[in-house]
Amino acid sequence: MTMPSSSDAARGAAAAYRRRMTPKQTEAEVFARATRAIRRAEAGTAMDRIRAGADNRRLWSAVHGAVADPSNALPPTLRARIAGVALAVVRECDAAEPDLGFVAEVNEQFAAGLWG
Repeated sequence: MTMPSSSDAARGAAAAYRRRMTPKQTEAEVFARATRAIRRAEAGTAMDRIRAGADNRRLWSAVHGAVADPSNALPPTLRARIAGVALAVVRECDAAEPDLGFVAEVNEQFAAGLWG
């Protein structure tokens, strides 16, 4: 019989934690993970920055799609505001030299709102 490794135990604990999270907390964690990747990429290589920008573009494109869906239960004015933010972030991620600090700050604000 082999003993589970410490990384197996850590993965199991993380999975158990995620199962107890609310959907909003799970969404907040997605934004927090994206922000951590940006912060690491800011000090990394050009490829790290490109990857972080592309990942965040996908995240915000998904957000835009979710709030553009007519079946979304959020109030229409809130959906419109979130859509505007999402488009601004996508445009920034598409820029030749994206301001990753700006993208990280927006991510942090959304994560904080979802945790709150």
